Amino acid sequence: MWQIVLMINGYFISILGAAMLIVAGYDIYDTSASWSPFLSSSLFCLFIGLSLFLSNRAPVENISIRQGYLLTTTSWIVMSLLAAVPFMLYGSTDHFYDALFEAVSGLSTTGATILNNIEAQPNAILLWRSMLTAMGGAGIVMFAVALLPFLGIGGMQMFQRESSDFNDKFMPKFHYIAKRIFWVYFFLCGLCAICLYWAGMNWFDAINHAMSTISTAGFSTKNKSILFYDNVDIEVVISIFMVIGALPMTFYIVLLQNKFRQSLRTEQVVSFLKVLFVYIVGSSLWLVYNDVYGDFWTALRYTSFNIISIVTTTGLTSVNYLAWGVEFQTLFIIFAMTGGCTGSTSGSVKIFRWQVVGSYLRQSLETAVDPNRVVPMKVKQYTISSAAVSSVLVMVGAFFATIIFSTLLLALSGMDFATAFSAVVACITNSGPGVVASIGPDGNCAWMSGVQKNVLSATMLLGRLEVLTVLVVFTRNFWRR
Repeated sequence: MWQIVLMINGYFISILGAAMLIVAGYDIYDTSASWSPFLSSSLFCLFIGLSLFLSNRAPVENISIRQGYLLTTTSWIVMSLLAAVPFMLYGSTDHFYDALFEAVSGLSTTGATILNNIEAQPNAILLWRSMLTAMGGAGIVMFAVALLPFLGIGGMQMFQRESSDFNDKFMPKFHYIAKRIFWVYFFLCGLCAICLYWAGMNWFDAINHAMSTISTAGFSTKNKSILFYDNVDIEVVISIFMVIGALPMTFYIVLLQNKFRQSLRTEQVVSFLKVLFVYIVGSSLWLVYNDVYGDFWTALRYTSFNIISIVTTTGLTSVNYLAWGVEFQTLFIIFAMTGGCTGSTSGSVKIFRWQVVGSYLRQSLETAVDPNRVVPMKVKQYTISSAAVSSVLVMVGAFFATIIFSTLLLALSGMDFATAFSAVVACITNSGPGVVASIGPDGNCAWMSGVQKNVLSATMLLGRLEVLTVLVVFTRNFWRR
């Protein structure tokens, strides 16, 4: 069981090492130094990665379900640990748990940070943070499209036919999907960077924000995030590309192949856009009604950017939305819980699962008064199997159970309950900023203790990997032959 897992882990670690090598080259060019901490980190990762890959190399056409779970959990944990090394070697963090938090936040595309002064960091560190989000975003799309349907987690088996008609074997399917997602993903990053440059950013900021936007991650090169620029054009560009990042990457592949057809995947895209519209327009009208902003268009500017950012779980901010009133503290929790589409870089529960939960609730209410009535489970015109419904309900239940458990851990460690709850929601949904001042748009997580940061690091990974993927590995039955 371990040979394939170790080989693929070695492959991923080698990619991480190669990415460090790119940053090392930029660091040497930018600082005119003869050596870079990223070069040391790269050599370390390449040695580990190539050793694992070459010593366990074997032809692989398929993997077992156990190997799928184990590969997912171990790869994200190991990649996070190794991605934290440059932060320590560069001196950006004093403790490894700080470096780990920053690395996990990047790879999980959460965007929470422990850096007090982002603008004082070397450009190489800022670039590394953004590259982590880009790798994490691409990785999570391939995980969601290729692996989750195979594992049957969270109802994703409903999308298996759409993504794997051509082959039932895992590895050929993964190669097929990965190649196409890679080109679409990085084309969108490049296009976003060009648009941001035209909108007023310099090339360095444009490239960093493009990676952070398409991956719906939220890392910025500025302390005040997008508020630093106070530029409508930049806000419009980022808003559009945040929505693009929150739609399924396979949706664009279908469009490029001119095979657009009505499907469950395209149905959730329509539902997602409708939900966004209701959230934005409703919030704008509320802010105008309560004289927070004097006119509708100003309110629309700020609500559209920040609500899109939180719903897509990006976390970039253009204003301190906590100043809008206590009502929006609750609303932004709801926004973060919504999430984007399955098969996207977005985190949280996601639209499709909420549609399934809503359909199950409707069925339960109808059969409560007429137990003998047969009411099919449907999302729009698509019938959902009982296995998929059960999978969604278990995933959603585990998601909220993790919120409760992590919140209690933080509260027991000395954090006040409101801050603990807000921090856990922000991390498990991978949305970044919370709804209390200390971790809100103007705050960060630097003030937390090491234990609290470790709890939130684990919470970010659990949220990013759909909770169950990790928990299964720690069950006794998983290790039984």
